[in-house]
Amino acid sequence: MSSRRTTTIAGSLVTASFSLVMIFSATAGADDQGPGSSKGGKAVDEAPAGVELTTLLPEKISVDNSSQKTAATATVKNEGTKDSGKIRLLVVGFDGLTVKNVQGCSPIAKKNLPEGSNSGFSCPIDNLAAGKSKSYPVDATFDLGKTGKICLPVQTGDGKKTYWQQGPVPFGTTNPSPNAPATPLLLGTDNTPVGPGGDALPKTGVGRDVLPLGMAGAALLTAGAAGLWWSLRRPAQREA
Repeated sequence: MSSRRTTTIAGSLVTASFSLVMIFSATAGADDQGPGSSKGGKAVDEAPAGVELTTLLPEKISVDNSSQKTAATATVKNEGTKDSGKIRLLVVGFDGLTVKNVQGCSPIAKKNLPEGSNSGFSCPIDNLAAGKSKSYPVDATFDLGKTGKICLPVQTGDGKKTYWQQGPVPFGTTNPSPNAPATPLLLGTDNTPVGPGGDALPKTGVGRDVLPLGMAGAALLTAGAAGLWWSLRRPAQREA
């Protein structure tokens, strides 16, 4: 084989390998979480006139079955006509879902976590302009042998009021796949654990969707500025 032909073949192989690497890189970095959803969200305390704050979570996430690692994106939006002023977004994990890191945010001390939660981060926002949104990458783990919930409250900067709260809303699957590399989870779905005893789902913490209003006040006093208002009040009715 001539040296020119050898060089040509080698060059082709390098090009093909580079293309393959580019394809795999693009696939690995693709956002497969689907559109954002405000499922499980409700208004709590009345926001200032012209400010309309909501949050979004991905409709699906994927858990690595060997490492239990998963990732999500938490988004806060101002759908109103006026700037929000100082607010903060909290990202809080419950049961089998443990929040490990939220980019650009600070961990909430264990003693200041809301009742029943296992982890949380606070994301201060100086101002969210009308019509704008801000997203935060969330790293977490998910124990597929348990249920798992996440909660996104949007509060005043000092934590005295909660304008909006999404959750605690579950991620889960009714069709676990322990032999697959990863298990897809859907927002708003209670998790069925992997392995024997799937019908007897282990419960952790207080059985609840939200905490009673009386407990909310106690939790706020205990948590101080990091406290959450868990409320059974009906969602505030927004004017059309």
